[in-house]
Amino acid sequence: QVQLVESGGGLVQAGGSLRLSCTASGRTVSSYVMGWFRQTPGKEREFVAAINWSSGYTRYADSVKGRFTISRDNAKNTLYLQMNNLKPEDTAVYYCAAKPGVIVVLSTAYGYWGRGTQVTVSS
Repeated sequence: QVQLVESGGGLVQAGGSLRLSCTASGRTVSSYVMGWFRQTPGKEREFVAAINWSSGYTRYADSVKGRFTISRDNAKNTLYLQMNNLKPEDTAVYYCAAKPGVIVVLSTAYGYWGRGTQVTVSS
């Protein structure tokens, strides 16, 4: 079992920055893929970014490329999402997720989820 806890959400003006964190516990995630998804009311959960924990290989949604950076700290077992140049359309609940194996963008492939953290970007 993997437990995931997100933090770092909040309210920010358009053009601002936030950094989300996700701390994993319960078992090592060295062989896992960890990712960030987001969801707004009435919409499906949307892929944002993911990282292969062991190789460091990353993948991003087109909508966040060049603005968001996913990274991990092995010593702290923590995943990060640095979000720059935020836009109102980035407003959502952001979820951390984990799965064994390779990166996929389908949310249903991830078996472990945090409870989410709200990000609100004002115009």
